[in-house]
Amino acid sequence: MNRRKKHAQLSEFWRRFRKNKAAVLGLILLVLIIGMAVFADLIVPYSKCIEQVGADRLQGPSLKHFFGTDELGRDLFARIVHGSRYSLLIGLATSLMTLVVGAILGASAGYFGGVVDNVISRIMDVFMCVPPILLSLAVVAALGTNLRNLIIAITVSCIPGNVRLIRSVVLTTAEQDYVEAAKSYGTSNARIIFRYVLPNAMGPIIVNTTMSISDMMLSAAGLSFIGMGIQPPSPEWGALLSNAQTYLFSAPYMLLFPGMFILLSSLAFNLVGDGLTDALDPKLKD
Repeated sequence: MNRRKKHAQLSEFWRRFRKNKAAVLGLILLVLIIGMAVFADLIVPYSKCIEQVGADRLQGPSLKHFFGTDELGRDLFARIVHGSRYSLLIGLATSLMTLVVGAILGASAGYFGGVVDNVISRIMDVFMCVPPILLSLAVVAALGTNLRNLIIAITVSCIPGNVRLIRSVVLTTAEQDYVEAAKSYGTSNARIIFRYVLPNAMGPIIVNTTMSISDMMLSAAGLSFIGMGIQPPSPEWGALLSNAQTYLFSAPYMLLFPGMFILLSSLAFNLVGDGLTDALDPKLKD
């Protein structure tokens, strides 16, 4: 019976999701981009990213080099394909870390209230006084410029907003009758939070997490663009844009293709997030 119920819920979810044509388009784009990252080595060898061919430097798009070459003769198509791994890794890793920390702090603040809520909320308010990009810059400047520190920096800057969202959702969910019933049976607070409260508040959390991935990818690209993120010769998309500034007029394709993939990735996550909003919102049921 439970299996049939879950199947019916999934079917209804998919029916509502696919009604949003833009969301379906975003899902297709997302699947293609993720597939490109997963199968990057099969699409083009990584050696093409770092192979320097002086005779091929600054060549425009052609059948030999689909997206052209950079100033060192490296194949831009190969660098963008393998660069997708950096961008997706940063987006997914930071969103997961933000979700875990935000769930613990936000659920604790919303469920316990009182002193716990005040302490957590005031600490988050302090962090939210600083613009996220400046906070990320400060963390990177303190820790150093590499992939791990970039993920930590973006995570730190995104946690306050996620905590506030989860707190607001939990405040409503914690007042439901089933939570009060669980308390009356002597169920531990941790079990109530992770077994009853958070699962029933996952709709807005999932939507926010999905849509925030694009913001995190853009933040990573922005930090790499100004030299505070992933450093060359790693083919991260923001670093590719930074490298292409010098050749804006002589080789504009060096800016076009990395920028296009950053735009498409961000658009895909936002469209999917918009579709999830429609599919998970009970007020939209027929």
